[in-house]
Amino acid sequence: MEWLSEQQQAAWRPFVALLLRLPTALDAQLQKDAGITQFDYLVLSGLSEAPGRTLRMSELAATANSSLSRLSHVVSRLEARGWVRREQGPGDGRGINAVLTDAGLDKVRQTAPGHVEAVRELLVSTLSDEEFAQLGAIAKKVLAAQGIKVIIPNGPC
Repeated sequence: MEWLSEQQQAAWRPFVALLLRLPTALDAQLQKDAGITQFDYLVLSGLSEAPGRTLRMSELAATANSSLSRLSHVVSRLEARGWVRREQGPGDGRGINAVLTDAGLDKVRQTAPGHVEAVRELLVSTLSDEEFAQLGAIAKKVLAAQGIKVIIPNGPC
């Protein structure tokens, strides 16, 4: 086994700290300001960007990098709040779609400005445009090596 070099350790440790702290800070902001988790927001915003505000549950799980089981639990919670509903998918009748309701779209529109502000404050504003672009390119490269394709929406984060 080859240990990380001092230079690699010097890059790795702050990176790990960022991986642990950034999601926690974003989740705390969403909980405080909107009463939802970051994963809830990811599901709601993903549906808001989908054609017809509808995605097959399996596609939504892939988009959210989640298992179907976890997604089903979250969608049930979002359904109880009136923000999402499930519908039988077209075609063979075996697929289930998640659909963002009008109330769910309102929730995304109310939540997005505070979330974007937090993302800017915690990350974007600390980097130059070039550094932020590099961060995105690096993340995309690492994810691609893991076989994960990132879907880049047109709407707010």
